[in-house]
Amino acid sequence: MSGSGEHGRLAERLVAILGRLNDGEALSPAELAVDFGVNLRTIQRDLNQRFSFLHLEQVGGRYRLDPARLGKLGMPDLARFAALAGVRGLFPALTHEFLRELFDERVRSAYLIKGHHYEDLAGKDALFRQIESAIVECQRVEFDLGQGADAKRYLDVEPYKLLNQKGIWYLVARHAGKLKTFSVARIERLLITGQCFDADPAVARRLAEEEGIWFTDDGQEVVLTVAAEVAPYFKRRRLIPNQHIEQEQADGSLLIRARVGHENQLLPIVRYWIPHLHIVSPREWQVEVEQSLHLYLLGQVDRVKKNQL
Repeated sequence: MSGSGEHGRLAERLVAILGRLNDGEALSPAELAVDFGVNLRTIQRDLNQRFSFLHLEQVGGRYRLDPARLGKLGMPDLARFAALAGVRGLFPALTHEFLRELFDERVRSAYLIKGHHYEDLAGKDALFRQIESAIVECQRVEFDLGQGADAKRYLDVEPYKLLNQKGIWYLVARHAGKLKTFSVARIERLLITGQCFDADPAVARRLAEEEGIWFTDDGQEVVLTVAAEVAPYFKRRRLIPNQHIEQEQADGSLLIRARVGHENQLLPIVRYWIPHLHIVSPREWQVEVEQSLHLYLLGQVDRVKKNQL
């Protein structure tokens, strides 16, 4: 069983349990074990360890949420808490105090989590708390991005979110009038300047709606064709950022229109689905895909020839 599969099932179970607790149910560990097809010890670990920060009440062998907290969590919050409690490596230092603080709406609003995989940021807990504080208090920061001679100092940065995209942590901030993303793993020598800024509500809305981590004021419109063989996958899910199915052809193929902030949002997807995806516009992006494929195949041929010598 893969680690990512285990994390996914764990997160789904925790979301369901938290949802039922949030609705006021008093839950029996034995019944939960049957419902989720796991052993009793697993459920007891969920309730007593993973959810210990909730301080669940026990009445007649059943667990329930403190009445003062009932109904205060929406589904996005439940998914977020499940990710935090179930995949401890998601945060560099996941303490009970930290989890309890996430019930504070202002602190919760500093984080945006998309997905359950994660990078290891051990040792970055102090940095996280600094950034969290700056976001909550709307204070500008400055920091180095990178180390040594390659480091670049960023001044007057307005932090908005700590965003987890496919397991990688980013600081989303406004700098020099533009919304940018910075890899948290590369941030060094962060300083909270004490200078306050007025947070723009439109930025928060945009972050909730935007797919990916590339933020631009306009973006690039792209048009693609999707072969009939793989069309069902693109009809079931939006596999391309901001995709819209423009037309379904008689042969089952699709014409898709999308808007992306950067070519790197799209090209890896197109390469993955070769030869079933084709970029109609912008044409130069399709040329780039074909050239990179050509160079890759030439490299493979060279390796085969060398092995035959």
